[in-house]
Amino acid sequence: SMLPIAAAARLGLPLVDADGMGRAFPELQMVTFTMGGVSATPMALVDEKGNSAIFNTITNKWTEELARAVTMSCGGSVSVSLYCMDGATMKRYGVRDIVTRSQKLGEAIRKVKSVSGKTPEEAFLEYAEGYRLFKGKIVDVLRETKGAFNYGKVVLEGIGSDKGHQARIVFQNENLCAQVDDRIVATVPDLICLVDAETFIPVTTDALKYGKRVLAVGLKCFEMWRSEAGLELVGPRYFGLDTDYIPLEERANGGEADV
Repeated sequence: SMLPIAAAARLGLPLVDADGMGRAFPELQMVTFTMGGVSATPMALVDEKGNSAIFNTITNKWTEELARAVTMSCGGSVSVSLYCMDGATMKRYGVRDIVTRSQKLGEAIRKVKSVSGKTPEEAFLEYAEGYRLFKGKIVDVLRETKGAFNYGKVVLEGIGSDKGHQARIVFQNENLCAQVDDRIVATVPDLICLVDAETFIPVTTDALKYGKRVLAVGLKCFEMWRSEAGLELVGPRYFGLDTDYIPLEERANGGEADV
């Protein structure tokens, strides 16, 4: 995510304050540009050894399939450039102000403990416009690599006001579904974020470890992901979850689906 910023700075080029997700998804075709009919290719791929390739594919899903196979052959890490488009398409389908929002969230994390009249947790949730899902200690992490993805589940035992309850979060590179006891509280495409319970710094799925205390926070996704086309691309059923999508704010108010 930082490479475009570095490239723009080095080349002296303007950087568009937008992206195609507004969050993170594990597959290349999972961008708003796909809904706009933009082709992921021609796509350039290069690894740190100097190997490079140009892809031209018939669908964006095929771009994902072929590029991931090459990426694994290159050691699991490459840089890519893809989704060439004109400004009008970017304006229509891009998730705007995402770099600015990231900066503001970073600033909020740094200043959250100095906000008067609020606890750090209250200040963080207000800054992030987030929904408190659960606070707990990690008691189990299950991981497996399957099809070049990191699949797994993290189990949290409640602490503080959540003591006596248990949460489970399923992930595929990114968090997909959060469940507290027997109730689903959030699913993709809304964001399920785990942050350190004291510093509020994000904890990624590869950094999950036993004993760490985390706060699970839900953030509303970009509105386009809630459309029929968006849910077909990144909804819970695409990832094999047996539940329909219910917006995060509705689940927070008591709406729930089958578990």
